[in-house]
This record gives sequence, C-alpha cells and structure tokens, in this order.
Amino acid sequence: MKIRANSIDIEVEDSGAGPDAQGRARPVVLLIMGLGMQLIAWPPGLVQALLDAGYRVIRFDNRDAGLSQKFEALGKPKMLWTGLKYRLGWRIKPPYSLHDMAADALGVLDALQIDEAHVVGVSMGGMIAQIVAARYPRRTAGLGIIFSSNNSAMLPPPTPKALLALIKGPAANSPRDVIVENVVRVSKIIGSPAYQKTDEQLRADAIERYERCFYPQGIGRHFSAVLGSGSLGHYDKQITAPTVVIHGRADKLMRPSGGRAIADTIPGARLVLFDGMGHDLPEPLWDDIITELDATFAQFAATR
Repeated sequence: MKIRANSIDIEVEDSGAGPDAQGRARPVVLLIMGLGMQLIAWPPGLVQALLDAGYRVIRFDNRDAGLSQKFEALGKPKMLWTGLKYRLGWRIKPPYSLHDMAADALGVLDALQIDEAHVVGVSMGGMIAQIVAARYPRRTAGLGIIFSSNNSAMLPPPTPKALLALIKGPAANSPRDVIVENVVRVSKIIGSPAYQKTDEQLRADAIERYERCFYPQGIGRHFSAVLGSGSLGHYDKQITAPTVVIHGRADKLMRPSGGRAIADTIPGARLVLFDGMGHDLPEPLWDDIITELDATFAQFAATR
C-alpha cells in the first residue's frame, strides 16, 4: 500500500495490527533494506519467522527504490567519481542524505500511528537504523544492525571486485536477460560463500525484482547519500536501545570491521559474527538471526 510519509509517497507492506494469542498488541519490527534494494529483498521465510515469533512486521521501499517516490529531478550522480572523491577526502554533496531517509522511516511509523518499534536494517538500511535510534530514542524499542557500518573514515573499503560489482553494470536500457544475468553475477561475488544459492534461485530472485521495479537510477543517489552523510560514530554513542550487530566474517562488500566499529561504539551492543556469511541473508542462518534479534528485543520488554 502507498502511504504519505515525510511528505513523500512510500510503498509499505504491513503484516497488520492484529493481537497475539493472548490478546495483546504485537510488538512492531520495522525492516529497512539496503542500497538500491526493494522491500521484497527481505526473504519471505525470514519475514514469516518474525511473524511466527509474534511480531507485527513492516517493510517499506526506501525513496528512489521499488514502488516508492523517485527523485529524478535531483540528477544521477556518477558513482565512480563520487567514490573517488570520498577516498580523496573531498566533500560530497548528495542529492539527499541518510538523515532524510531516516526521517522517511520515522514517517512510516507516524503514518501507521505506531509509537515505537524495533528497528532492523541491513547494509545502508543499517546506517539509516543507527540514525533513527539516535535521533528518535523514544520511538526505538530495540535495534538490529546487519552487515553494515558506521562510516568511520578509517574503516577498510570493500574489496575492489566487490566494489566494482556494485557500481559497474550494463546500461539501464539493456535487455532484461542481460540485467538479470548481471544481478546473478553480482550476487555470487558479494553473497555468502558457505551458503551459496543456485544460479536458478538467484535468477528467479532477480527476475522478481526486475518485474516489480527496475530503477537503477536510484542506486547512484543512494550511494551518494551513504558517502555524503559522513561518520555515524557520534550517533552510535547516543543510542540507548538494546542493540545487536550481526555480520558475516566472509563479507567482501561491507567488511566485518564495519560491524565491529558499530558494536564498539554503541553502549552495551552485542556483536554476533557468522562464519561463511557474506553480504546477504542465507536461509540456513535465519533461525540464528531471529534468535539474536528476539533476545535483543526481549531486553526492552524486560524493562517494561
């Protein structure tokens, strides 16, 4: 469904506000996806596991992704040039910032009349989640940050192969099959080496996302928002919500040092590292991920 949040149109999937078996309101989990990704990138099985654990689950398309509002008038940043300026320490002026995207996330809660939620973000979504938790502490019940970073300047960059896979690809007007095969290629580069999907699975996922919305123009603006928003370390120091930071030791795109930096800076945060996990959410780890999130969210419930 489409809602108006932070003065823009946001596409939202809400599992609904029905009570649990005891007639109590279900605690809300707000899921924030990463750079250029749509809400359907959250694996349905993982979402169902959260529902089975008793949560109301809300997903949404970030601005410039999926079925949410596009910002074509802001232009298309050149990702290679933006990345070079970042490595040289030059100032980047993004079309919008992660702070704007955090306001979008809060706007989703406002539009749905939700006072507080557990906030879970992956990759860029984890950065947005950090800002939400720091700037809106009374709205953030618990925090889950998965394969993300706090943008500290001294963190190691992605491997060259992973970075080029992210920022280089076929022209936007290429045939669908070319686009899909590129997504398969990229997924194999940045995915979990110990939990690899078959090419057929990756291709099916890529086709589903292509058919729902293919909008590569938004990726450059997301990329600029990440690099232009600066370090989030000062936000991490302000976070008071129970926090778990989950990362894969085999992540070539967002190195494990990114997760360690977050966990070292957020007071009381727990760091959970999984062997063989890359920059995705492999099915064999879903139960473990839900267990870690549930334990963290329970800390908030215990204070009530």
